[in-house]
Amino acid sequence: MKTVTSAWLAAAMDDLLSITEIQHNEHLTNIVAFHAQQAIEKAFKAVLEERDGTVMRIHSLETLLPKVLIHIGMDGVDFELLEDLDKLYIDARYPGDFGLLPNGKPTIEEAAAFNEIATAIYTIISDALK
Repeated sequence: MKTVTSAWLAAAMDDLLSITEIQHNEHLTNIVAFHAQQAIEKAFKAVLEERDGTVMRIHSLETLLPKVLIHIGMDGVDFELLEDLDKLYIDARYPGDFGLLPNGKPTIEEAAAFNEIATAIYTIISDALK
């Protein structure tokens, strides 16, 4: 594995570790969503770095996903949450919306689902790249 690929995976793990520290705090569910999006984005970019040698300078998980699936299969992963994570990622960075879903901040249950998909994707990618 390339050194830069390992760096992408390490950065993704940092986001996952951040989630474990805050995931049960109902006031920080939008931040959980932010870190989940970041963990997935960095894991996706690890794949692209390792297999293509290039990393796209975009943040959309939905745009990156098809490029990653060319290299790594992820059967059983519910990718519907990626759209929500993309929306929350942008909104969490700017005052006004602060990472809101249509019905407000993500719930604790939604935050747990975001953590679950981020962890699953990271694990699949990490295992495939070893």
